[in-house]
Amino acid sequence: MKVQRRTVLVAGVALAAAGAGAWWSQRRLQLQPALDEAQAAFWLSEFDGPNGEKVRVADFRGRPLLVNFWATWCPPCVEELPMLNTFQKTQAARGWQVLGLAVDQPSAVRSFMKKLPLDFPVGMAGFGGTELSRTLGNPAGALPFSVVFGASGELHHRKLGKLTETDLSQWAMLV
Repeated sequence: MKVQRRTVLVAGVALAAAGAGAWWSQRRLQLQPALDEAQAAFWLSEFDGPNGEKVRVADFRGRPLLVNFWATWCPPCVEELPMLNTFQKTQAARGWQVLGLAVDQPSAVRSFMKKLPLDFPVGMAGFGGTELSRTLGNPAGALPFSVVFGASGELHHRKLGKLTETDLSQWAMLV
């Protein structure tokens, strides 16, 4: 009888631990509200481009903006970049702008962009880009992370994880 009780107790503890772990994992990756001051601070941000050019976020104000946080070492990030490139090409006439913020080393981004040139600006956010994404509601700082701002600068959508064609089609209707 004692062995059976011990087995039930151990199984109960294991189930409770597994449930707590699943809850914590889900909670950690759940989007949080953007910090009040984060949107204003974002529009004041300035980054170096991969070749040293300045990328000023304020230059994109007045049009819908899709911001994608990515890295060369992130497989889903790399997989979605061609789709973002196509979105930039097809939606630019409607006013859309895509901005990539690379959470990576400039040399790695330059090397990557020689293989896959991008038709949208890329800012070198570095590992500080993780903190910027957190202020916009990405508590884990995970990648890829995308944010959509309307033409007047307000935050409309956020997505943690790889984008889909459906995401982009729905967002394109903002204009």
